[in-house]
Amino acid sequence: MGVEDLEAHLTTFHTQMMLTGGSDVVYCKLLMSTLADAALEWFVSLPDRHITTFDQFATLFKEQYLVYRAPT
Repeated sequence: MGVEDLEAHLTTFHTQMMLTGGSDVVYCKLLMSTLADAALEWFVSLPDRHITTFDQFATLFKEQYLVYRAPT
């Protein structure tokens, strides 16, 4: 996943999860498994229990990598 694909990655992931069901905890754990390199390091550096919902995870993730997004 490149940073320019951030929105597409989150949207595709969320859509797939909605189809299969699951809780926010499952969403967050599965999204974490799709991260690599700097994104995974960022996630691992967060304090335990810092993220409690998928929406919070998505918001924090987008804020973290907003500077890398291509201009629209």
